[in-house]
Amino acid sequence: MSAKIHNWNIITKAQRLQLMSRPAMTDNNTLSDIVSDILSQVKSRGDDAITELTERFDGVQLANLKLPQCALDTAQSEISDSVKSAIDMAYGNIKQFHQAQFPQDVRVETQPGVVCELKHAALDSVGLYIPGGSAPLPSTVLMLGATAQVAGCARKVLCTPPDKNGNIAAEIRYAATLCDINEIYLIGGAQAIAAMAFGTQSIPKVDKIFGPGNSFVTEAKQQVSTRADGAAIDMPAGPSEVLVIADAHANPAFVAADLLSQAEHGRDSQAILVSNSESLIQAVITQVDNQLSQLSRKDIAGDAMQNGRYILSKDLAQSIEVSNQYAPEHLIVQVENARDTLSDIKHAGSIFVGQWSPESAGDYASGTNHVLPTYGYARNYSSLGLADFMRRYTVQELSYQGLQNIGTAIMDLAQAEGLDAHRQAVAIRLEGRK
Repeated sequence: MSAKIHNWNIITKAQRLQLMSRPAMTDNNTLSDIVSDILSQVKSRGDDAITELTERFDGVQLANLKLPQCALDTAQSEISDSVKSAIDMAYGNIKQFHQAQFPQDVRVETQPGVVCELKHAALDSVGLYIPGGSAPLPSTVLMLGATAQVAGCARKVLCTPPDKNGNIAAEIRYAATLCDINEIYLIGGAQAIAAMAFGTQSIPKVDKIFGPGNSFVTEAKQQVSTRADGAAIDMPAGPSEVLVIADAHANPAFVAADLLSQAEHGRDSQAILVSNSESLIQAVITQVDNQLSQLSRKDIAGDAMQNGRYILSKDLAQSIEVSNQYAPEHLIVQVENARDTLSDIKHAGSIFVGQWSPESAGDYASGTNHVLPTYGYARNYSSLGLADFMRRYTVQELSYQGLQNIGTAIMDLAQAEGLDAHRQAVAIRLEGRK
């Protein structure tokens, strides 16, 4: 595979913007229209539409949309001991990390007799979307399910597309049991998002929808989040991506492996290397070619690497500047004294520090959440965490003395805004006590 090295210091501003661009998604107008039609069908015809769309897109006729309890009960016996142990370890680490994120309530007496509180409560009902495709994703079940479990969400609904036999992988079922998820529906795509957002005859609606997916799932999430009859979503998203910052001391085989581990996710994934060492970049390119030929998903990874970028910077500071401009979903820092760079990194979904921290660790078992903002949204969205499964609300309690202390200010501000009823709500209380 031929790869071009782009020297950041000699290319034009327009060329820099082009290098920072993401792979184009499906034609937006066409995609929007298709998804809008799917949402309308599910909204108007419920389960019947779900059944028809599942047969159309997944090639399977379902007698029941819901996975029977017996399929959950037998999951553990259908997986190997090694896979079970791996899922158990990942679950424990994810749960531990998210338990540490539990928010603290706040109580402040802003004036004598005026008490203000900030409280937190778990969302009642959440929808968890697990993509289908060529491989099961128990890791995503754990990332969403364990976090919802720690938050205390009373109802956890999982949707994932069935295989051609109308089944879902035992690994997914076992991960779901660990997270106390017993409401699983065999539906995928935009129709699954619609079912969770609007509800159907057999699927009660949820308050918020979480999870990654293809362009149809992403578009469906965006559309339902803008509708009053829809549901909130975790974050906007696009194809997955990684950016690696490396210097001359980095191991080119490690860097190449990190680029390819992202590229094998899908053909629209993007992998970028930014380095101040041209010799390191050349060595990585060679390693990418060598390692790519050994991958079982080499066709997918090879296509994704066509969207790859190799960027030569003048120094580490400029490498970080390029990364901040791109705002990657995953940022891997393989430089000397890597931790020292953290104070200069502004925009990234999740950061992997040093040569012994591959992206794979966060994807599976370190404990951090792998549901992250993509497509540049790391500038203004955060990685998924416990707070996303909770809502915060405020409480205020005033004594008569408290109302006296701030009443004049309230009435003066209400009068300044021309809101007489607001002023009267205070005045009538203060006058009535005299």
